[in-house]
Amino acid sequence: MGRSCEICFKGPQVGHSVSHANNRTKRRWYPNLQRVHAIQNGTPRRIRVCTRCLRSGLVVKAV
Repeated sequence: MGRSCEICFKGPQVGHSVSHANNRTKRRWYPNLQRVHAIQNGTPRRIRVCTRCLRSGLVVKAV
């Protein structure tokens, strides 16, 4: 499951890029994911976590 947070499952959002001539093309916004060494279910693992989960303390980093 690439490009999604393993804690909150936040993934890419879709929308349009809008030019000055109001032309619309599809685009995607990706979450700000960080590979972090964290403790999950009692064992240290490398997981991909969004910065919102890191900042709010939902992730316990391994030392």
